[in-house]
Amino acid sequence: MYKHVSRSFMAISMAATLFLAGCSEGASTEPKKTKVTKDEPVTITFWDENAGPQRTPIWEELIKRFKDQHPNIDVEYVGLPKDSAKKKMDAAIASDDMPDLASVQTSWLPEFSIREALLPLDDYLEKSDLKEKINEGAVQFNKDIVQDHKLYGIPYTQNLDILWVRPDWFKEADVKVPETWEEFFTAAEKMTDKSKNRYGYTIRGGSGGSFQLQRLMFAYSGLEDYIDKNGKSTINDPKHVEFVEKYLALYKKFTPQSDITNGYKEMIAGFDTGAVAMVQHNIGSFGEHSEALAADQFQAIPLPKTEEGNSVAEGGNTIGISIFKTTKNPEAAWEFASFLNSAESQSYWNQQVGQIPTNSDVLNEQWIQDSPHIQTAFEVYNDPNTVLYKPPFYLPDYRTILDNQVDAGTQAVMSGKSTVKEFLDEWAEAMEKSEKQYNEHFKK
Repeated sequence: MYKHVSRSFMAISMAATLFLAGCSEGASTEPKKTKVTKDEPVTITFWDENAGPQRTPIWEELIKRFKDQHPNIDVEYVGLPKDSAKKKMDAAIASDDMPDLASVQTSWLPEFSIREALLPLDDYLEKSDLKEKINEGAVQFNKDIVQDHKLYGIPYTQNLDILWVRPDWFKEADVKVPETWEEFFTAAEKMTDKSKNRYGYTIRGGSGGSFQLQRLMFAYSGLEDYIDKNGKSTINDPKHVEFVEKYLALYKKFTPQSDITNGYKEMIAGFDTGAVAMVQHNIGSFGEHSEALAADQFQAIPLPKTEEGNSVAEGGNTIGISIFKTTKNPEAAWEFASFLNSAESQSYWNQQVGQIPTNSDVLNEQWIQDSPHIQTAFEVYNDPNTVLYKPPFYLPDYRTILDNQVDAGTQAVMSGKSTVKEFLDEWAEAMEKSEKQYNEHFKK
């Protein structure tokens, strides 16, 4: 459970420093480090947790650049589809057959560290030229959410959930681009024209939809605590029930019928092929939109504000590079990890994807200033009235509950097999049970 939150929004840092409750120190197993000479041939394996036609070529280009600088180190790239990446990494950890390093989502770090799968990177970063470069708040967040408070991931990118809209359609229909939730629901209805096979919105009812639903719920309610000091979850708060009832009622009326099983690819395709007017995702889908649409056909806008006029964002919305403890070549793995977090590499990756770099040397580059969606993210993060809600990343089964129970529960509501209240009560109960078990085991 979080005990204290300290926030400062800075135009060049883009992250809040969050202080979580302390836990008992846990042991971490480190591999025997073998010093690699400059000319000794080495092969390391890198796993990408979000492979696909848009991002895989970016990693392949960076690997090529790394090879040019380090001819003795070969990097084997393994691309994992986003929806199955966590399960594949779980299986690799269970079988003790892990890669050397990987792109790892922040919310996976607590579980992976408890399973003693990762190599602590504190000493590596301390001795590196990156020490003063990587966003301090993001680094501290990654340390605070794990049980032993060590650094298991160097964040190379930061994200923000927003709405992508078709401004050309809104202008044509003379409908206001939404700034409030009332305007959002009105726009979903008015922008629907089934005679043109157009829908006002699309809901991600399939794999991964739980994360987007959760972020929308907190953006609507403005609540900061996911679990309060008494161990009670706010997931089934009346404001969340109110929102989810309105939100899922859009299904089939103003959204495609296929939404109930649509995952990321299908949802984004619906927007990019001209089937829907609005989609909620994050600034990281900029690459797909820019390839499919003209610059004046898509626009990033902040999620609607709360009734009190506050924007809400999720704390710790980053992805980092982690090294697994079983690597036989930790020095070579760190060479690649530090290369990926260099200004040049972060600039290339984030510009192609459309996300926020964490290396401070990149933030004054011209492409940052010329990217409207990045500037939209800056406006949200730099607003002193923005609320950061705090997911319980520290719970080992946090992701499992969302991936399995919540995704299935969303579909049950959309298919009429469950009520919203029943769904959110079960979700809250699962989180409260996990919180209790965590407290009993780690005696926070």
